[in-house]
Amino acid sequence: ITMPLEDDLASAAATGNTDRVKMLLERGMDVNGVNCFGRTPLQVMMMGSTTVARLLLQQGADPNVADRHTGTMPLHDAARMGFLDTVKILVQYNANPNTLDNWNRRPIDLAKESGHQNVVEFLQTL
Repeated sequence: ITMPLEDDLASAAATGNTDRVKMLLERGMDVNGVNCFGRTPLQVMMMGSTTVARLLLQQGADPNVADRHTGTMPLHDAARMGFLDTVKILVQYNANPNTLDNWNRRPIDLAKESGHQNVVEFLQTL
């Protein structure tokens, strides 16, 4: 069974496969195209993979796309999981640090809840 190319790009991003992400983008894949679950590659990317994050963002990925079910954005996910380097890259590419999810939580709130003090300290400087 072959999957749609949008799913292929999202899958490559989710597994942190930088080379495959790069190759699919070079073939003209839409960096903001959604997979079968309605999520963009940036939304499903392996949060600890700064190379994938930077590559997607350099190619025009929108860091402020909200999950249609939770309202969370990639910055919420990276902050909740404590990936400071990914948080910094998302902010560098204009991710909104004050955006609210469906429970009125900002990324900094999720970092606090999860005990990621380094992320909290960084987000406090914005």
